[in-house]
Amino acid sequence: MPDAAHTRGTRENSSAVLPRRGRGRRPAGEVRADVLTTVGEILLSEGLTDFTIERVARDSGVSKTTIYRWWPSRGALALDGYFHAVEPTLLFPDTANIRADLATQLHAFGHLVGETPAGRLLAELIGAAQTDFELATAYRALYSRERRNLAVARMRRAQAAGQLRDDVDPQVVVDQLWGAVYHRLLIPDEPISSRFIDALLDNLLDGILTPGH
Repeated sequence: MPDAAHTRGTRENSSAVLPRRGRGRRPAGEVRADVLTTVGEILLSEGLTDFTIERVARDSGVSKTTIYRWWPSRGALALDGYFHAVEPTLLFPDTANIRADLATQLHAFGHLVGETPAGRLLAELIGAAQTDFELATAYRALYSRERRNLAVARMRRAQAAGQLRDDVDPQVVVDQLWGAVYHRLLIPDEPISSRFIDALLDNLLDGILTPGH
């Protein structure tokens, strides 16, 4: 039978070792970021075909219970992961030059969906949203509506600065510019090229900018 000193020493050694065995409870924001990073990596390399919440849980080290608490469906998780991965590329600049800012953003978007795996993935997400209510809702709330709002807000500021005609509807301009890119993404008869983006901008902006802008 161990003596008291041995038992005490064993308890002390155990208490010194135990705290190092676990990672501890991490902040929710950090856990969520890990999940979204994992989702983006899977989707941009493999697409939606074999994408599952089980796979995300395994690769991220986050439980399925936690993932389902934040995302109601596979589609909603996929969309959030996609947006997390591409958001830095889609930021809308504001340099006080509306033509330059529209060109910068539209070229970035065109390159993303026309020349990287993100384009195929976005087309898959749009297709899946036709039969996945949660994904369709998330697509409008997290992606399309927010991106539209950024473009509209930038054009409203350009109107206030006298760079765009007051009678121009920014919502329609969004449909004319970005809608044309989406059309080529979903019906790929023609490429989404830099030349195509330049032609879109020239054809439209020369009709809506005030003289000198």
